[in-house]
Amino acid sequence: MREDPEPAQNISGGADGGGHPATFDPATAETRTEAVVDRLGELYWQKSYGGQDAFTCLVRTILSQNTSDVASQPAHDALLERYAPDGSLSGGDQAGDRPGTGATDLAEALAAADRETLAETISSAGLYNQKSRMLIDAAAWVCEAFGSAAAFDAFVAEEAPATVRETLLEVRGVGPKTADCVLLFAGGRDGVFPVDTHVHRIARRLGVAPKAADHEGVREALERDVPPEKCGFGHTAMIQFGREYCTARRPACLEDPDACPMGDYCEQVGVYPATGDVVDPADAPD
Repeated sequence: MREDPEPAQNISGGADGGGHPATFDPATAETRTEAVVDRLGELYWQKSYGGQDAFTCLVRTILSQNTSDVASQPAHDALLERYAPDGSLSGGDQAGDRPGTGATDLAEALAAADRETLAETISSAGLYNQKSRMLIDAAAWVCEAFGSAAAFDAFVAEEAPATVRETLLEVRGVGPKTADCVLLFAGGRDGVFPVDTHVHRIARRLGVAPKAADHEGVREALERDVPPEKCGFGHTAMIQFGREYCTARRPACLEDPDACPMGDYCEQVGVYPATGDVVDPADAPD
């Protein structure tokens, strides 16, 4: 495993984003998909997740929709600086703590926010008018349904995962990936493998999910074939692999067959090094 720390520009929050180090033994892999995750564990950090503040995680994930971490991270930081200046987030003593006695409830602050001011604050994240409405609506929902961000945090940490997921999916702006990220990074739930565009692309290119599967189909395949304790790491590491090696338009294997550390595991579905062509795996011939 390389020495680089987990990137801070990541929905997981980087090294300070909760969770704890974990060790995965490639020799114990029982499925090809698990072996893929174990290989990623040799390439990147190995970690189990959980412990983030749930509402802050929800905010962070909404800001990350349809944009990069490079764009969403400054928006996230600016939002917290304006609306949780004491750093307490949901009444906890510091960022990432479970609720304590701090002064700021971020859900209450955002529910009462002026939309135009919030939009300006998060403008670097793109789609800021739409996202500002989503954030205010989500904050108002948390306040109405739970009473506070602290109570919402307890709900995510303690309620059955299926109930949490179903409840979150009822909120405007919250899709399966957002709900799963909250379950994973805040609730610390094993067996949750959020699927974003990177995971959707790479799992199908590798051939560990059906080539025509939608995001939910990929999630079901990964959660079936990856042990629960490895799903969170598999999600974050697969995203990093997609950024560094298996990009949408120019995967590393097109430049050099030996450039990709996953080459011996990959079926290259939709990638044709001989011609330099790349298509969506769903469009690749059988």
